[in-house]
Amino acid sequence: MDLKPSDFKTDVFADWCPGCGNFGILNALQMAFAELGLEPHQVVMVSGIGCSGKEPHSIKVYGVHTLHGRVLPFATGIKIANPQLEVLAIGGDGDGLGIGAGHFVNAGRRNLHITYIIHDNGVYGLTKGQASPTLRLGLKTKALAKPNLNDAVDPIALALVTGYTFVARSYAYDFRHLKDTIKGAMRHKGLAFIDCLQPCPTYNDINTKEWYAGEDRIDPKTGKPQPRLYKLEGTGYDPVVHDLNEDFQKKMAAMGKACEWGDRIPIGVFYKNELQSTFAERITERIPFYQEYPPAKQRISDENGFSTAELQEFFSDLKTT
Repeated sequence: MDLKPSDFKTDVFADWCPGCGNFGILNALQMAFAELGLEPHQVVMVSGIGCSGKEPHSIKVYGVHTLHGRVLPFATGIKIANPQLEVLAIGGDGDGLGIGAGHFVNAGRRNLHITYIIHDNGVYGLTKGQASPTLRLGLKTKALAKPNLNDAVDPIALALVTGYTFVARSYAYDFRHLKDTIKGAMRHKGLAFIDCLQPCPTYNDINTKEWYAGEDRIDPKTGKPQPRLYKLEGTGYDPVVHDLNEDFQKKMAAMGKACEWGDRIPIGVFYKNELQSTFAERITERIPFYQEYPPAKQRISDENGFSTAELQEFFSDLKTT
């Protein structure tokens, strides 16, 4: 079946502010799903609280709009219950790296086949522009009375040290690059993370579309802006772990790229390791029929509504321990 991005559109009106980067992310997701040949019923999107939380409403796939900071636990439960589903978690930087930071860290220990996209704009957009965990120390956006007192969390560095096996960054206004990055993340065998730089035109008046485009840095020779963003693809940088013995070196190289900020900001894949076992593989070692007969495909009650679970062996094990 030939799928088009329009096959993933709903009639729900997206009420984001004009110029919001969420529109680019929405388009990139619909394009990625179509190009991957995914049927709408094969995909589940889980979102948290904030402007980004509304994204599943506008995409024709299964969607769960859940609690603040609890995107990854819901996505984890869905994926474990039915490993055949393509599961994406969507959330803001405050949702995922503030109240949800503990879940962000512990998800990396499992290496589930899930894609997690954080909309990174440095502010809490829905609650009127307070500083989020990714806003840098000393910056004063328009909604702050005084400069930010806290240092920033680096999403790329945090993902690298906590076990994510695909770590990338993209940009909401470059929706084709973002689309390709999403496709790569979804094809990856393991837990994929994309830090999506997403200007907030209403509350972040520092990291704007014009700032990323370098319009404040005019080249005196050409008279043209000098963009801050550059793509890792084509620079000779290799993010792929080809042998587990080189894993540490690859992470250190990715850390070096993650530290680049200001006049030069890399986007692209920082790190990719498909040699690490996935959570589904670890479960299958203990429960051989797990992949073919996961919880979502098991009957939990008979025609009379009574449980079909056999607990005798379970209680027998309790008596002997």
